[in-house]
Amino acid sequence: MSANATASSDGHTAKKCIPEYCFHAFDALYCSLLNADPITPTFVNDECPLFVTWNIRSSRGSSGYHLRGCIGSFEPQSLHKGLAEYALISAFRDSRFRQVEKKELPRLQCGVSLLVEFEDAESYLDWTVGVHGIYISFPHPSLLPLSSTSSVPSPLSSQQYLPSTRVSSKRQLTATYLPQVMPEQGWSKVEAIDSAIRKAGWDGKITEEVRRSIHLRRYQSAMAEATWDEYVAWREANGAEATL
Repeated sequence: MSANATASSDGHTAKKCIPEYCFHAFDALYCSLLNADPITPTFVNDECPLFVTWNIRSSRGSSGYHLRGCIGSFEPQSLHKGLAEYALISAFRDSRFRQVEKKELPRLQCGVSLLVEFEDAESYLDWTVGVHGIYISFPHPSLLPLSSTSSVPSPLSSQQYLPSTRVSSKRQLTATYLPQVMPEQGWSKVEAIDSAIRKAGWDGKITEEVRRSIHLRRYQSAMAEATWDEYVAWREANGAEATL
């Protein structure tokens, strides 16, 4: 079980994430799958943008986890309701995966990320791997001027290269990666950006013009994680069973 908070640029922690948030998310999933009574949360019902991540071991004896579902909101959510809702949304409605089943519970790990320190970046390279998460938005590349086919990265500001073409908001593509994703994948900034462009739905050539058209918001996160066994111990300590 681990919990940590990312420090802001002035050295102060903006928000702390505690294991109880993960237990509450686990409880929502467990009670949904087994029709059990949930435990009323006792932590302060703050509001914060948040993501709930489910990871799973490939087998009961394996120590490694891989992604099973991850969905959240950039709008502030009340922690009591938001954690429970996004625990279920990420378990049942992440289109990349089939729905989580009861038999998988013992192999699950829950991660909660509280998103803090949002800032508009000066360019698509204006962020730090291992510190920031990224949220990118950009116009559909078919609407960009055909000035170059170069795919060589450039540190020049993205903002001054936004196209003058009027673009409907429906033609905007968006994607995000939480701060921990880039170090886990071993990505450089450009590799992360290019992967996010693909995630947003663009499958054509990624040119420097496409990268420069990006508006990037960087953010940090406070994180906590808990395993199924830790959740069971917590539920039993609160006077309830956690049987399958």
